[in-house]
Amino acid sequence: MAQLPHRGLGPEPGVLSPEQREELRNFKIQTRIANEKYLRTHKEVRLLISSFFREIFLKRPDDVLEFAADYFTDPRLPNKIHRQLIQEKKAA
Repeated sequence: MAQLPHRGLGPEPGVLSPEQREELRNFKIQTRIANEKYLRTHKEVRLLISSFFREIFLKRPDDVLEFAADYFTDPRLPNKIHRQLIQEKKAA
């Protein structure tokens, strides 16, 4: 792919300076740390996701989007996750 010649009008669009790259790297690290802390604090998120994937792999629905909509709008889901949290606490 041919590149257009640089016209000397400042930095090329879309190219980050070394300072911007470092700032972006630090932002990514801090975001990853914050996400990890959130997931460790809210174990129900892990349970929701793992339960959903378990059901997907067991049932292998043709329409995954419809299955997901039904799964996450099931009025019994909060109680199911709550029971799983209690079982995990008892096992620990």
